[in-house]
Amino acid sequence: MFQVDSYGENREKNYDLLIKQLRSLLQGESNVIANLSNASALLNQFLDRINWVGFYLIDESELVLGPFQGLPACVRIPLGRGVCGTAAEKRETMRIEDVHAFPGHIACDAASKSEIVIPLLNGEKLIGVLDIDSPETSRFDELDQKKLEEFCAVLMTIYKG
Repeated sequence: MFQVDSYGENREKNYDLLIKQLRSLLQGESNVIANLSNASALLNQFLDRINWVGFYLIDESELVLGPFQGLPACVRIPLGRGVCGTAAEKRETMRIEDVHAFPGHIACDAASKSEIVIPLLNGEKLIGVLDIDSPETSRFDELDQKKLEEFCAVLMTIYKG
């Protein structure tokens, strides 16, 4: 049903289709882990040139690994540490062109060269972050950021926790 080859050449329209597919997957399902699992699988299939995509969920003063696609990852990240912890603490998207130039970068996978992290917010409450890594520098641009933030906003519409 969700085949990458069904996407066209227009990136913005492809993202719109991705978000439509997410809405379909979320319909009628309230389990957070199931929804995050499907969301990470959908993103992994949709996005090219990435090597990791997944979620970290807030647990007191740290982020804890949630559903993901990719190699095994760091399990706990303190708020304010690395790209994920910084995005969570600041509650703002971090789009990093070269992770090796980011002070305090946590290298879970040495192959990662760029990263985008979007905070998951339910109103003012921090739920966690969406983290996506790429093995190439400058992989993510403004369109990726805009549409991935929209993807996360749709994902948070079902959050009941």
